[in-house]
Amino acid sequence: METLKGIPVSPGVMVGRVFVLDDPRRRVPRRTVAPAGVPAEHSRLDNALAQSVNEIAALAEQTSKDMGAEAAKIFAFHAGMLQDATLTRPMHAMIDKERVSAEYAAWVGFREAASRFAAMPDVFKTKVDDVRDLSLRVLRHLLGEQQSRLATLDHRAVVVARDLTPSQCAAFDRRHVIAFATDLGGKTSHTAIFARALGIPAVVGVPGLSDAASDGNDIIIDGDRGVVIISPDAPTLAEYTGYIEHRKTYELSLDELRGLPSVTRDGQPITILGNIEFPEEINAILEEGGEGVGLYRTEFLFLTGDHEPTEEDHFTAYKRAIDLLQGRILTIRTVDLGADKYTQERAENPERNPALGLRSIRYCLQSLPMFKRQLRAILRASAYGQVKVMFPLITSTNEFRQGKYILNDVMEDLYEEGIPFDMGIEVGMMVEVPSAALMADAFAREAAFFSIGTNDLVQYTLAVDRINERVANLYNPAHPAVIKLIKDTIRAARRHKIPVSVCGESAGEIDYDMLLIGLGLRTLSVTASSIPHVKRLVRSVTVAQCEQLARKACSLDSDLAVTAFLRDQVRKILPEAFDGRSAET
Repeated sequence: METLKGIPVSPGVMVGRVFVLDDPRRRVPRRTVAPAGVPAEHSRLDNALAQSVNEIAALAEQTSKDMGAEAAKIFAFHAGMLQDATLTRPMHAMIDKERVSAEYAAWVGFREAASRFAAMPDVFKTKVDDVRDLSLRVLRHLLGEQQSRLATLDHRAVVVARDLTPSQCAAFDRRHVIAFATDLGGKTSHTAIFARALGIPAVVGVPGLSDAASDGNDIIIDGDRGVVIISPDAPTLAEYTGYIEHRKTYELSLDELRGLPSVTRDGQPITILGNIEFPEEINAILEEGGEGVGLYRTEFLFLTGDHEPTEEDHFTAYKRAIDLLQGRILTIRTVDLGADKYTQERAENPERNPALGLRSIRYCLQSLPMFKRQLRAILRASAYGQVKVMFPLITSTNEFRQGKYILNDVMEDLYEEGIPFDMGIEVGMMVEVPSAALMADAFAREAAFFSIGTNDLVQYTLAVDRINERVANLYNPAHPAVIKLIKDTIRAARRHKIPVSVCGESAGEIDYDMLLIGLGLRTLSVTASSIPHVKRLVRSVTVAQCEQLARKACSLDSDLAVTAFLRDQVRKILPEAFDGRSAET
């Protein structure tokens, strides 16, 4: 049994069998196979080599037609290498001697070949890139088999990977993929957000996970505590089975809340909205008792597709969301791209620090055709329902005014074209950087509403990369500086009589919600799976209790002290929400 600790990003506890998903662009972990499986690994390696040779032959033929025989000569070297026994024989020998997987033997073999060329005179060093290209090609065939197996799973699988993209998560078959864990990642990465949207337990930032886990291992994923247990023993399995049963019992008790109002014990309504990435999630939001959508993350149209979405792609998605909401509010955030793999992989010169670079509203203002396509689609959709639009990562009044100016420009175009839209559409902004919170009074004079995005607000206030597992312990929305910025933003919104909500992931954590209510929040936007838990808390407290808690929390000078205090208070009010294990800071 091996117990590893990571970052809990999606709650729940699951027991299943490991399915390892490797990435050919990264180090392939060493995995052994049973003696009976050795012949199959030889066959897999031979097939991958043969498929690669066939691909290269086709490339050579096409290149010869397009560019001449001279240009196609490079492919003769590539094909020759893959058929050279001095390269392939050591791979097969490694499979026999060490009983490793075909992909690991291939990875080691190509790495050693690249090292040999690198040590030769300069004329041979150019071959290093050729070897790496061949390595990727062969590994893609070997590891591509995993994707096929993933699509045809017939057991309860826990996906283990070094990292995952949103598109990989979107492809999971929910009937069989019951949880996942990764070596890399942080609490508010896109993949973590996707896990919560899918409603499956997940732990990220688990050092050494890919090396420790092998296909078929029994595994426990504890998404509440950030614990991964590989090959658990019988007592540990029994212990976690008890936790799972406790959780099922508690969640059954939440069913009664779906049709009840979200109101505190002293009669104060607290609006609970949902965060979505796709329109189809709205059904879950409404089934769990949500009252609308407070954050539609539209960048997932980019991150999970194979092309940049057209205006019609945008419009179809927004219209679908409006239809499903049946008159309820839909708050659409314009695309928050730039700090993600999608844009960085497509950039001619990827940024060294994209989180502080051309992202969000900055990216949109410098990508006007794309931005206008989205704004046209949002406005067209606004003719069919209650729609609000908000701009992300606003840092100055000039950015907000520019965004509104472009929106007004698009409105004029639609008006001249005779296309209907809501001419009074509300335009708000995300408050997710310190400059916006500090200037909340100025922004409140121009914005129709605020939505506080704690994910980035914590990152930029504390100078902590929110997807870096190495500094995950420093990322804490309960930090006194973050709390002060939230409090000041709420006060500014109240002074200017504009609505304010919180849509960051912390809004879905019941440990944090009493504080938010005590600071003056009356609207929370969370994932569908969090709605019943938040509603249970809301209906269990009074505003006076929350205000008293907030005053005490604001007097503390340490994020650890605030976290411990909040957790202790919530456990006293809702002990049934916890499974009896001791609290962890």
